Amino acid sequence: MKFLKKSAWLWVFVLAASAAAAAPLDAFKNLEGTLDIAGGTAHIPVMTQAAQDIMTFNPKIRITVAGGGSGVGVKQVGEGLAGIGNTGRPLKPDEVKKFGLMSFPFAIDGVALAVHPENPVRNLTKDQVAAIYSGSVTDWKDLGGEPGAINVYGREDGSGTRETFTNKLLGKTELAPTVNVVNSNGAMKTAVAQDRRAIGYVGIGHLDSSIAGVSIDGHVPSQENAASGEYPVVRDLFMNTKGEPTGLTAAFIDYIFSEPGAKIIEKSGYIPIPRNKK
Repeated sequence: MKFLKKSAWLWVFVLAASAAAAAPLDAFKNLEGTLDIAGGTAHIPVMTQAAQDIMTFNPKIRITVAGGGSGVGVKQVGEGLAGIGNTGRPLKPDEVKKFGLMSFPFAIDGVALAVHPENPVRNLTKDQVAAIYSGSVTDWKDLGGEPGAINVYGREDGSGTRETFTNKLLGKTELAPTVNVVNSNGAMKTAVAQDRRAIGYVGIGHLDSSIAGVSIDGHVPSQENAASGEYPVVRDLFMNTKGEPTGLTAAFIDYIFSEPGAKIIEKSGYIPIPRNKK
């Protein structure tokens, strides 16, 4: 009898937990249609998981998630080709004015320098980083590493990751023409992971065993340090819409700000920002 009572209570607990998890998804019960999302590549893990949750709950909804970078996100949403345009930087005044965009910051991310895991260089000063990207330092031996050319990787123009990296670390430093340009966090990870002499930068949420994060002036790149202010190269991630969001678009944004949405953000390696906090 005691066993039955315990089993009953456990079943009630499971049902309650399931109901709590489903509650934010209830907003999608009577919705249908398509929502296209494009832009910043750092956003993709969060957007994709949220889309999967929603489409599993309601198969009448179709949500597509594409990258392309922050510039693409602004252009796509501004021209009505996407319902949400993601950026890894705040909107520029002329973008807001031209397209009538609204912005929703939902997560804090840091931007980390990254090298191949076998590279012993794990701390650089801000001046050393600028010297690497300007081309005035070209050999790892000058930085305490093994002799060999430094293969420098950066992001494309319009990338929010690039803008944060430039503003926080490089300032007005002119980039060397030898910097290899890649078009996403994923492409950067692949390039650095396959090149023992490489250095590049990714959103901290993309650091894993395939690449090694590099401290800046002793500040370790981690999301905890980014959230506390200990690590200086940080940015917010934004969802942007053309005007006030409605329908499926509004419901999706609400889901990102819900408790399940916050868990997705954390699982993706970012720090959730409560709605209207910033």
